[in-house]
Amino acid sequence: MSQPNENKKSTALIIKVYPVALILISLALNLTVFNVEGNAIALPSQDVLAALAVASLMLVLNHTWLMTSTELTRLKYDIRATPEEWMTSGLSKGDVTDTGFAELERRHNAHRNATENTTLFVLLAFPFALISPSALAASVWLVGFAIGRLGHTYSFLSGMSGARGLFMSVSLLSLYGLAGHLALAVLL
Repeated sequence: MSQPNENKKSTALIIKVYPVALILISLALNLTVFNVEGNAIALPSQDVLAALAVASLMLVLNHTWLMTSTELTRLKYDIRATPEEWMTSGLSKGDVTDTGFAELERRHNAHRNATENTTLFVLLAFPFALISPSALAASVWLVGFAIGRLGHTYSFLSGMSGARGLFMSVSLLSLYGLAGHLALAVLL
């Protein structure tokens, strides 16, 4: 087998094992460190609300950063967002360099990734907050997700692929931690 095919097989295996490993790590943390013991549905405690508020503020900051970076990139490379803006500007897409389009695409990809992951976060964080998690679990999973997203954005916009992968792992571990905590609370 050729070297490129061997590399693809190895990479495919990593891609398949990676989420399973993160799920197992999050389950281990939920069972050993956060000691999930069933659920007690109630209004969130002050500690859980504080973790949720901090995470929410960090995610709003992340969105603002992505939005601002996208608009500054459009400005820098004279890129317009709509056909009407192109028409009134007197510019055309042909006037934009490949670098300009690549940088705009980078920001669009970062924004899409943030939106996809944050949607799942919201769907998990709401019921998680209502099942009386410990303050430590709430801090790690909720704030950990937001830290992961901020780090992912920084790394994505800076072209730091290794760090981007690390921060994506932090975000995913937090999502799996939330989901696992919910599942264990229902099953135990």
